[in-house]
Amino acid sequence: MIITKITKALFFISSIVPLLIVLLPPISYAQDEAIAYSGITESRMMFQDYCASCHGENLEGSAQGSPLRGNLTYGESMNDIITSITNGFDTAGMPSWRDIFAPIEIQGLAMYILESRDNVGYVTSNYDAPMVVPKEEFETSLHNFRIEALVTELDPLPFSIAPLPDGRVLVTEKTKGVRIISNEGEKSELIAGTPAAFDDIYRLESRIDIERGMGWLFDILLHPNYTENGWIYLYHSDRCIDCNELSRERERPVSMNRLVRGRIEDNRWIDQEIVWQAPIEDYGLAGDVGAGGRVAFDNRGHVFFTIGMKCGGVGGGIQDLSTPCGKTHRVNDDGSIPQDNPYSDRDNAYKSIYTYGHRSPQGLEYDFVNSELWGSEHGPRGGDEINRLLPAENYGWPLYSIGLHYDGTRVDGSGLGIAFELSDIQQPTVDMTPSPAVSSFIISSSEQFPNWNGDFIVGSLKSRSLFRVDIENNRFVERETLFEGIGRIRDIEQSIDGTIYLLFEHSSGGQIVKLIPTD
Repeated sequence: MIITKITKALFFISSIVPLLIVLLPPISYAQDEAIAYSGITESRMMFQDYCASCHGENLEGSAQGSPLRGNLTYGESMNDIITSITNGFDTAGMPSWRDIFAPIEIQGLAMYILESRDNVGYVTSNYDAPMVVPKEEFETSLHNFRIEALVTELDPLPFSIAPLPDGRVLVTEKTKGVRIISNEGEKSELIAGTPAAFDDIYRLESRIDIERGMGWLFDILLHPNYTENGWIYLYHSDRCIDCNELSRERERPVSMNRLVRGRIEDNRWIDQEIVWQAPIEDYGLAGDVGAGGRVAFDNRGHVFFTIGMKCGGVGGGIQDLSTPCGKTHRVNDDGSIPQDNPYSDRDNAYKSIYTYGHRSPQGLEYDFVNSELWGSEHGPRGGDEINRLLPAENYGWPLYSIGLHYDGTRVDGSGLGIAFELSDIQQPTVDMTPSPAVSSFIISSSEQFPNWNGDFIVGSLKSRSLFRVDIENNRFVERETLFEGIGRIRDIEQSIDGTIYLLFEHSSGGQIVKLIPTD
């Protein structure tokens, strides 16, 4: 007897959902989110019910069918696997599933196979997976290297690093504060006087592996003329309570990303100035997990910063130019609005907006050679992206994505009531499906790794891997995995002398490591 998919999904959810660790936010919200992930549950159960007897529960294969790991005879892309499931192969004994499953169900099943092949399923974010940094040499197509630790035992949730000209490194611990790491790997006490960081983390019963909270520290970086002016830019989530109507109504804190700058003297943060801050009325209840939080300078005196899913309203306000969320913003380095910003003369729009339609921005870099801005962001289930960011362009969320909603439905703007043409949405330069949980990146100009010059060195969280991505003339050329399965890479930075640093986060403690060329 075949149990209906809905019944099976509900049984599966009820049997595996653990207890809520912290009672904020309300349990009803956690239950809603558990239901929202039903598409992932359905894909997994479809595979176990219909595919595992031939291909193995873990894709290892069986006497009746071939393994789905390693090289696949009929192709390894999403389209290849969808075609294989849809049409089948009579000569190999595999039936067609065209008349059994709807096209969207086949797409979800193909996504599950790809996720399992890459070990990036949604059971865990690999936050607690064992982390051992190998001492041996990594051999890659253009350069060989080893990994050398600068400092270990940071807070488990670091976010950003900024190499100083003298070889020291600034690091933000997003629920703690800012530290300075010496050349010898010694960490300072927390810098006094920085904006407050809040550590009241909570987790939902449906995604217990993902930390949530508000009032975190994000990116830290030096002004391009730091040696002359000493300015350090710090991006954080400014949090307050009883400060706007929403906060008073819900009796809860609200927050919004804010960019400030200051100087560090005698282990103190001094001379702080607010570079950009949203009106308090636009502060919201959403946590910081999808808030974005990256900053980049160009060579014309502008500073860019990202804000992700942090607003309410239709589609999270991301397609609404009167909210700051789901946008890349651009201001002058003192916070004033550039006259050539695309919405600088438009009423009822944030004049700092540069691009919009972003879900959860994770990386932001300016290509000084080609004068282009680039960003990386998380898609939903699948659909992680690397984009060239062009002024006034729409990057699609929540109207369109190559990935799927977690409930198994297509991302097509259904139910939002927002009219759009697909031709008006910028498609990603690099589609990273299945999602490795792409994080920060650099556009390498390191003399220590000259063959990587101009390539994107890209980190990931869930897949715990480092990639080299070659993009030429806004076209994806190739992606190479430099290493995989080591640890969640939260940030990547390059110092003045060309040293490439990685920032790992892990439940046992964060680490900063260096890539050492061995060619």
